[in-house]
Amino acid sequence: MPSLATQYLGLKLANPLILGASPLGHEPLLAQRVADAGIGAIVMHSLFEEDLLEDVTQRQLLGLPTDPDSQRALFRGSLDRYLKQLEKLKKSVGVPVIASLNGVSASGWMEQAKALVDAGADALELNVYYLAASPAESSTAVEARYIELVRQLRATLRIPFAVKLSSQFTALPHFLRRLEAEGASGFVLFNRFYQPDIDLNGVRLIHRPIRSRSEDVLMALHWIAMLRGRINGGLSASGGVQHADDVLKLLLAGADTVQIVGAVLNEGPGLVSDILAGVGEWLDAHGYDSVADLRGRFSENRISDPGAYERIHYRGVLDNWRAPGEAWR
Repeated sequence: MPSLATQYLGLKLANPLILGASPLGHEPLLAQRVADAGIGAIVMHSLFEEDLLEDVTQRQLLGLPTDPDSQRALFRGSLDRYLKQLEKLKKSVGVPVIASLNGVSASGWMEQAKALVDAGADALELNVYYLAASPAESSTAVEARYIELVRQLRATLRIPFAVKLSSQFTALPHFLRRLEAEGASGFVLFNRFYQPDIDLNGVRLIHRPIRSRSEDVLMALHWIAMLRGRINGGLSASGGVQHADDVLKLLLAGADTVQIVGAVLNEGPGLVSDILAGVGEWLDAHGYDSVADLRGRFSENRISDPGAYERIHYRGVLDNWRAPGEAWR
């Protein structure tokens, strides 16, 4: 069978399939089942900045001390719980473990990032889940927030780290180059903003997860194909992966690794084995000796018609559209 081995964030992985941040990375026994199924690496569930801030708020409501020393103690308590889970994972799974920080500010994160390294995290994923909703905040200010966070992390960490981003940036290639210049080792494309909905029966706002679909990989596929060869950092695709076909398409576009979460939550760890078998069989059937031979074959800088990924692609879709039927006319 062809070799599925790959590299990401300086890590040597048996294959490019990564379990993204999820509840499966929270429990060592569940994570072990996914590792036994062949996953290449595991991203732990995220340590949320808001969880720590809520602890402070609860203490304020209860009239308990919230001075800087007390806040540091709360941060340390949440961090200690996460570190214990990290240590258990490292002992129970035989694949690299990537810790995940989810926040929007540098406050408190530098100490925690260093502690994650000391506890044995093989790499770090910085999930800056930030929705710029204020009309007073410019895109320049939003980017500056990310850049400063990456700069401080690079000065603190001795291991590689990736930045998980949303697709909502005006000039994504330029922005990624700036983050790379400040020390980011790679990028996860893309973060998924869960959209609120309105319950018409209860007349209330509701929040519920929406199951991803294979079509959701197309956003990451598009941008990874355009970024491959333009930046040096690792590229990991996230969102929508359901089958081996999704993984293969993302690899052809130029992804170093592909993250999967929802499909494994819904179908179980056995899906990991099925996807890896499907990838290997396709590579063999099409004459590829390894994932490295496949990667980036359909990136923008390697195809004969680079415009297919840019504006001309949009025009072509419209020009070639045909109505499915005439009965409604």
